[in-house]
Amino acid sequence: GSHAQLEDTAPRIVEHPTDVLVTKGDPATLSCKAEGRPAPEVEWYKDGERVETDREDPRSHRTLLPGGSLFFLRILHGRRGKPDEGVYVCVARNYLGEATSRNASLEVAGE
Repeated sequence: GSHAQLEDTAPRIVEHPTDVLVTKGDPATLSCKAEGRPAPEVEWYKDGERVETDREDPRSHRTLLPGGSLFFLRILHGRRGKPDEGVYVCVARNYLGEATSRNASLEVAGE
């Protein structure tokens, strides 16, 4: 048969995160969608450091959604720390390579 063999492809980001301004305690989503074959693994980095989600820590308030977006159950923000504020990128990887999204900043409104 002459059925076309699907070729493996390196990841590419098809939906980039955009800057968000969030009220403390509210949920937020940073969008990211990547395509590739095999389906790429998505990781998030904030200010260059890998973001832990509920995959690593079941108590985490951050969830990696099936498509690759990062969902915050509520934005944490205290006088002593702004753990969620910063510049985020998502990185999609498979064995053929990796793709990095544009930077998106998450800011917490007011205080």
